[in-house]
Amino acid sequence: MSQHLLAQIQSPSDLRQLDIAQLEQVAQEMREKIIGVVAVKEGHLGASLGVVELTIALHYVFNTPDDLLVWDVGHQAYGHKILTGRRDQFETNRQKGGISGFPKRSESVYDTFGVGHSSTSISAALGMAIASQLKGEQRSHIAVIGDASIASGMAFEGLNHAGVTEADILVILNDNAIGIDPSVGALKTYLTAVKEGKNPKQNNMIKSLNFAYSGPVDGHDLPTLIKELQRLQKVKGPKFLHVITTKGKGLLQAEQDQVKYHAPGKFDAATGELITKEESHLPTKFQDVFGYTLVELAQQNPKIIGITPAMPSGSSMKYMMEAFPERAFDVGIAEQHAVTLAAGMATQGMVVFCNIYSTFLQRAYDQVIHDVALQKLPVIFCLDRAGLVGEDGATHHGVFDLAYLRCIPNMEIVAPLDEVELRQLLYTASLGLENPIAIRYPRGRGVGLEWKKPFQKIDYKKGKVLHQGSDIAIISTGFIGNNALAALADFDLKEKVSLYHFGCVKPLDEVLLHALCKQHRIVITLEDATIEGGLGSAVAEFVTTHDYQLHVYRLGIPDAFVEHGTIAQLQELCGISPMAIQQFLRTLLEQFA
Repeated sequence: MSQHLLAQIQSPSDLRQLDIAQLEQVAQEMREKIIGVVAVKEGHLGASLGVVELTIALHYVFNTPDDLLVWDVGHQAYGHKILTGRRDQFETNRQKGGISGFPKRSESVYDTFGVGHSSTSISAALGMAIASQLKGEQRSHIAVIGDASIASGMAFEGLNHAGVTEADILVILNDNAIGIDPSVGALKTYLTAVKEGKNPKQNNMIKSLNFAYSGPVDGHDLPTLIKELQRLQKVKGPKFLHVITTKGKGLLQAEQDQVKYHAPGKFDAATGELITKEESHLPTKFQDVFGYTLVELAQQNPKIIGITPAMPSGSSMKYMMEAFPERAFDVGIAEQHAVTLAAGMATQGMVVFCNIYSTFLQRAYDQVIHDVALQKLPVIFCLDRAGLVGEDGATHHGVFDLAYLRCIPNMEIVAPLDEVELRQLLYTASLGLENPIAIRYPRGRGVGLEWKKPFQKIDYKKGKVLHQGSDIAIISTGFIGNNALAALADFDLKEKVSLYHFGCVKPLDEVLLHALCKQHRIVITLEDATIEGGLGSAVAEFVTTHDYQLHVYRLGIPDAFVEHGTIAQLQELCGISPMAIQQFLRTLLEQFA
């Protein structure tokens, strides 16, 4: 290459000064940039590699940021960030204090809508388009959505509304037949038939929704993409462009193993080979404890069902899907459907494990209340990625579940201290429950190697004394209790501190609460969740109700959205790291000496 073109692009206006023939070089350099940074800093790889040409074409044809471009989910927006003034900051992607791994309105005027959860782009872009209409502004509005995201109910709601408007909206379907895991469902079959030319044009579902449909077009053919986008720029009303791309395009391994290279961790930028770590000496991931245990339970009980909305690999539901494909379901990005499907099965006596990331269960809140809890159906919700999740940041931290579930009647909430307790909770729940239950557990690995203990029914509603002291009682729930254990391990005043594990947040063990309130002067609650409405609030309510004259301090996630960084960095920031807990204890003991 005679010169590095990407280095000359500070904004899309610079890109538009290039000839179309030069854009292929920009695409190559952009791929090299993404691969080079993600190989070292980690992040989402395959999705952004797959839309390099589409990203360039969109910013080349449309007058961004005046024309409004909305990316769905945002996994594929790395190239967009590089072209919109963040090329030199891209090395800080997902690092504490650096740029976000997702589009974020406060970060750039080119990020027109903050995203992290899927299927919002059509509704957001339509809202912008209608607003522009009302203000008399002439501009384009583009939503880029993947074939896995468009299967979600919210995407169809947006399409349904847009089709009866005259809004200037262009929906671009980035069709690569895969989200994080392969796309599923009847819509995937339909789109495959469209790509293969098997659906007659008069049977086009998108046209029936009053969209001007075009495609499918090759999403890696820059001249064709640009020509088609320029044509659609002049077409009025709702438009739909079907674009075919290859996830991981430009890195052979990412094309061949699209699931693994969605977010591959560190790898060799030159060869594409993953940099693997010796893991035999490390504790098992919580998701795998769930996945392997569920298969064992399903072998014993033919009524056990597994459901996940598009996260079979991330949740390790894939193990049950492989062992019992007729009893394990990936329903796609459809959390509302997943919850009500589970409720329907529960009415027929099935034992349903519905595994949803904590942050994504928020999308099915009405269904949890109306379809499950109100009817007292014993669905077992397994909330993976509960608590701080690290570099994915504010859109993905699972910190609200304790608060938003605790206020629901009939709902029980439990959080295991370790992998063994998770395993026994899963077993106990499989034996039959009277109420729905939510079992929350964190992203990542546990604390021990020997988790595969014989099944044992446990009384999960009883709290445990982990350490007995005199003055201060720490009440923790879930895996974060290990931070308290670590804080006490080398604390010189540990005889003054008690530590209690309340695995069950609702209902609380009131017998143990009465006892500890009578024995201590100070109570500290500790949770890897928002302190507004969670365990701390529950304990404070108990203390007030029973008129205990105690000082109650709540440690947890503050009433603010926590940005991205490593989990250790964010725990320190929130005051719930072992060191921060130790410092807080010392301060209190000095204050009340």
